[in-house]
Amino acid sequence: MPERSEGDSRKLLRRLRDVLATPAKGQVRLDRITHLIADSMRTEVCSIYLFRDAETLELCATEGLKKAAVHKTRMKLGEGLVGRVAKAGLPVNTADAPSEKGFRYMPETGEELYSSFLGVPIQRVGEKLGVLVVQSKSARRYSEDEIEALDVVAMVLAEMTELGAFGGDGLGALHKQPVLFRGTTGQEGAAEGRVWLHEPRVVVTNPVADDPLTEIDRIRAAVGVLRVSVDDLLEAESLDKDQKAVLEAYRMFAHSRGWLRRMEEDIQRGLSAEAAVEKEQSAARNRLEQVPDAYLRDRLHDLDDLSNRLLRILTGQGKDTGATMPENPVLVARNIGPAELLDYGRKLKGVVLEEGSVGSHAAIVARALAIPLVIHAERITTEALNGDAILVDGDQGVVHLRPEETVARSFRDKIAMQAAAQTRYASLRDLPATTRDGVTVALHMNAGLMADLPSLVGSGAEGVGLFRTELQFLIRNQMPRRDELAQLYSRVMDAAQGRPVAFRTLDIGSDKVLPYMKPQDEPNPAMGWRAIRVGLDKPGVLRMQLQALIRAAKGRPLTVMFPFITEFSEFIEARSATLRELHREKSLGHAVPERLEIGAMLETPSLAYAPQAFFDMTDFISIGGNDLKQFFFAADRENERVRKRYDTLNLSFLSFLEQIVSRCAASNTRLSFCGEDAGRPVEALAFAAMGLRVLSMRPASIGPVKALLRRVDLGQARAVIEEARAAGDSSVRARLMEWLAAQPAS
Repeated sequence: MPERSEGDSRKLLRRLRDVLATPAKGQVRLDRITHLIADSMRTEVCSIYLFRDAETLELCATEGLKKAAVHKTRMKLGEGLVGRVAKAGLPVNTADAPSEKGFRYMPETGEELYSSFLGVPIQRVGEKLGVLVVQSKSARRYSEDEIEALDVVAMVLAEMTELGAFGGDGLGALHKQPVLFRGTTGQEGAAEGRVWLHEPRVVVTNPVADDPLTEIDRIRAAVGVLRVSVDDLLEAESLDKDQKAVLEAYRMFAHSRGWLRRMEEDIQRGLSAEAAVEKEQSAARNRLEQVPDAYLRDRLHDLDDLSNRLLRILTGQGKDTGATMPENPVLVARNIGPAELLDYGRKLKGVVLEEGSVGSHAAIVARALAIPLVIHAERITTEALNGDAILVDGDQGVVHLRPEETVARSFRDKIAMQAAAQTRYASLRDLPATTRDGVTVALHMNAGLMADLPSLVGSGAEGVGLFRTELQFLIRNQMPRRDELAQLYSRVMDAAQGRPVAFRTLDIGSDKVLPYMKPQDEPNPAMGWRAIRVGLDKPGVLRMQLQALIRAAKGRPLTVMFPFITEFSEFIEARSATLRELHREKSLGHAVPERLEIGAMLETPSLAYAPQAFFDMTDFISIGGNDLKQFFFAADRENERVRKRYDTLNLSFLSFLEQIVSRCAASNTRLSFCGEDAGRPVEALAFAAMGLRVLSMRPASIGPVKALLRRVDLGQARAVIEEARAAGDSSVRARLMEWLAAQPAS
């Protein structure tokens, strides 16, 4: 086959565009395309394989192979040469296909006649759509020009697949079919609404261009605008050294001559400026995904961001284009920061993220706003479009995009049942959580924003067992001032209307990193420089926050607790810092709290074995269940492979909690349990049976927990646990569930 010129490539693309523009069913278009490519490239075979599902490729059209194999021949991702192209996202070019490693012979296609093989991926910005193949009888390797020509054609096919050009005839068009995403629960709850993309994807409707000179002028002008915008970012005075270093790498991409040259070459072959951007974005993603260096792989985000900015400049699509947020919006994003999520506020019905973590800033804000959140919904941003119908099941970590009506009806029934249950819980709001045998458990709520505080009255919470002070640090680009924090903390106490509020001092590190503090490169940040360790190493920050809390009290009672205390000496140091600031404020003539309580969060097993003097000295202890469980079971709560492997109702864990209860009782120290598990009714019952009398949870959980506690006899529940212990059971869950099923409904 003779080498092809750029003019030949443009002719092929124009013929391809004409075929695509002609009204026809999806299968007819595919058949015409394979005939056209085989004819234009002078090969005996051209075949198109498309993904039937995420792991299966199907022969959807062919010129040269047996027609009977169409929609019959299938292969798994990575299987055969076609599967290899799809998996790696890179071309395979060989003169002797049968001798290639991994070659799979498919007799139903009749391909034994053809020796040479060239396959290129049909992909769009990391989204694998299929494989385009040409084959010839003669044993020869295809030239670089031929590979580029086929690659350009594959790019156009990817864009047309994206637009649904091949829908019908059993070929599902993208963005049309129902899709189920299985992710991870970030915040419980259920919501039905319409997709609102945080960063809408740009849809390229003109992949082929007639005038390369005009397109080159467009791409050069757009790159010029992009470079100026990046340079302007670097001129911002508020940037610190580390932020500038990141933006310098960003600018290096934007000013890359090779990047612009490759896009211009793609345009010379017949692509539009927009299609050229996406082609190079896809190619660069594939190259970076193969490199072992984690830092270089992380630059994918920079590359994607730049490419998307460039596409928005070229098309005018995306942000600030006048798009109207739909009713009942469900935010869909790759990831999002706490400040951006707070900007949307309570207008959102739910949030779905491709990334994130159960303890991330976004998850904390979602809980504060009481909106369902699903994280790790992989690839949803490539499939969802603004306005798509969506169902978010935060309880199961499942998302239904464009659901079928039967699924939607079932989901609405679930929402209705939950609403009815909430109505029942509301009737219990002013009643105590007193069990049938007369034991009262105090139910408090967790908070972190002023937006949380209205729930204090509505939920029936008796106080705020945990107010997360770090959110006010996380949503800013610089350290908040002392007077700003004092005003906020004072408003929190005002809103509590005399109910107790336990302010947890700054808990950063691990998965919560301040944007203006130099990140620490730690192999295991959950066990690294975090929480009170940061506060004691940065005494100025801790001192400022303590001053703000004391001034916010304005003479009212104040409760302060320190996070991640692992040994007695840390508590002594933190407590001494608090008392010094109290003395200083008093000496300055400022009002001081009429009563000051200083406590610690028990989040590591080590603190449970602290000297008795610790339990005597501290005014109260709050068990931080989320962290304690991960350290007790050595199971990282951000690791889905192990996070759900360990049961909170494991008897060893419950016995450990019982030891803590005993030590606190011996020194008459108030004890509470704070965390996600406190808000799960069966777990809350077990904790109460082990002697815990204060539980702190998200506001929406108070009703269900109270309803269960009020209908059970705690002594009987304790007896069930003892039976499980005597029988050598690993967990009490099964026995407790069986016992609960036999209890009266109300």
